[in-house]
Amino acid sequence: MPDPIALIDCNNFYVSCERVFDPKLIGVPVVVLSNNDGCAVARSEEAKVLGIKMAQPLFQFRDKVRDHGIRVMSSNYTLYGDMSRRVVDAVGQFSPSFEVYSIDETFVDLSGFGDRYLKQASDMRSTVRELTGIPTCVGVAPTKTLAKLANYAAKKNPIFGGVCDFTDARVADWCMARIAVGEVWGVGAATEGKLRNIGIETVSQLRDLPMSLARKVGTVVLERIVAELQGVRCLDIEEVVPQRKGMAVTRSAGEPMRTFDAVMQAVTAHATQAAYKLRQHGLVAGQVTVFFHTSPFSKTAPQHSASRTIHLKPMTNNTFDMIHAASLCVQKAWKGDRRGNGYAYAKAGVILDDLIREADTPQLLFEFERPRDARLMTALDAVNDRFGKKKIVVASEGFHRPFEVKAEMRSPRYTTRISEVPVIKA
Repeated sequence: MPDPIALIDCNNFYVSCERVFDPKLIGVPVVVLSNNDGCAVARSEEAKVLGIKMAQPLFQFRDKVRDHGIRVMSSNYTLYGDMSRRVVDAVGQFSPSFEVYSIDETFVDLSGFGDRYLKQASDMRSTVRELTGIPTCVGVAPTKTLAKLANYAAKKNPIFGGVCDFTDARVADWCMARIAVGEVWGVGAATEGKLRNIGIETVSQLRDLPMSLARKVGTVVLERIVAELQGVRCLDIEEVVPQRKGMAVTRSAGEPMRTFDAVMQAVTAHATQAAYKLRQHGLVAGQVTVFFHTSPFSKTAPQHSASRTIHLKPMTNNTFDMIHAASLCVQKAWKGDRRGNGYAYAKAGVILDDLIREADTPQLLFEFERPRDARLMTALDAVNDRFGKKKIVVASEGFHRPFEVKAEMRSPRYTTRISEVPVIKA
């Protein structure tokens, strides 16, 4: 039998994080909203039964919130990120080789455990629940694609008790004949449509598709998926995180941005955060793109979008360089009177491309070293890391920030803020 791979996936992760610290939410329909309290990004099983869809705007289900007592909460990404780290720490006790695939999913290499691999998977699930309070399901299979499907089966069918083993051919065949082809990892809506047009409705039918036809329908990508469904490993566990190719900081505004200064403040804040993220990853950027646009959901307000791109020479992760480049982009993209051009911009963002390691930064012929700037960036990061975000900001970001996202229903950041640690009264 090929070495097994497990995928451990947290159930309704954002909702589960909220329930760990507020047991009153258990058994109650809960919806977690996106930035600016806009759309549903996580739903409890109870909320799903009530028909709340993923990415559904809040205004579309306000009646259900009122009629069914749905608890609606703002996103608490600080809490979710820290709880994700705790889950990974717990998972790391069970194998030296694992890949953090997303905030709530981790691939784990279970080779070397012989016939004990299923017990290892079950113990891993129990340990995560004991140490973090987060419920999970585990899928075990010879390949990563099959492990994702096994995890899906473990979540959807209670007969598996939270752990589904696709290394057992009988279990795999039974499940794959009943799972729609669109649930396969890597099969998007366009590819699903092509497959259904040729009569491929289930995962088992896709698994049995001839390789030549798979390549014709979905290029080498679909051919690789079919191979993985047949148990041929094409994707290995990546213990070393690959270097990022791009980075973005984008936010919906808490209030419409109607003036040049309002957009500039938002873009300055995003550029500051983007530069900080670059330094955290030891990278520099060679290109910055700034965009801002009105709300596509507004049916009455005039629509407008704008963007500009600037190449950074030299490549940099310096906050002031990034702000300067981003502000030039705004100046070039802005049309009309700076006091207002008739548009109410709802979102702005900064996108960084051409990322390389800071140590590999190409040197320009007449470039001068700026050690003072490097020390300043180090001091800036140290102060904000120690005393909290935005303790020191660039003046052009402003002090009254109407562009900041709304989070009126956010729970406390229980695990990362001393002032918000839960208090137990005996």
